[in-house]
Amino acid sequence: METTADDATVLGVVGTVVYRLARPEDGEALAGLDGSFTTDSVFEVTGTDEGFRISRTPVDPPVHKVFPDDDDGEHDDGGPEPRRTVVAFDGDELCGFVKTSFAPWNARLTICDIAVAPAWRGRGIGRTLMDHAFDFARECGAGHVWLEVSTINAPAVRAYLRMGFVFCGLDTSLYEGTESAGERALFMARWLH
Repeated sequence: METTADDATVLGVVGTVVYRLARPEDGEALAGLDGSFTTDSVFEVTGTDEGFRISRTPVDPPVHKVFPDDDDGEHDDGGPEPRRTVVAFDGDELCGFVKTSFAPWNARLTICDIAVAPAWRGRGIGRTLMDHAFDFARECGAGHVWLEVSTINAPAVRAYLRMGFVFCGLDTSLYEGTESAGERALFMARWLH
């Protein structure tokens, strides 16, 4: 069940940016947000006798990644888990969003998707959205927040590390058979205190 709100439900305001729960009419703006990125480094995963090693590696030319359209909400399986989408708007302009889902069985809040519009990156939008996700995690009684990120999304990995996330696993086959074949999935978690 997706949490929705009317105009009275605002989670916070920073400058001219309003953070609020998503409403059904936000769907088109959410689907149209440009989540692409360009990076001059990637993270390489190397298997070792003891497990794996993750190292940041420069790339030249830089990699530009455009995500394929979401195929009808892969993360929204209609399950009973509490879900919340928080949006950031400056007037009518969508600055970013974070979609989350809580699983009671392991007390985990999953970041299903987070994106910040290119013009708003580096201005604290992503961190504030993530803070709202942490607040929801605490409301749900989560012990940790978990997410998945591609090895080529070095800007996001660096941001998550700054926010207190740590590497907790990987999947070398998750993207096979998709437009992202060859990339590796890194799993990151942040424990809540």
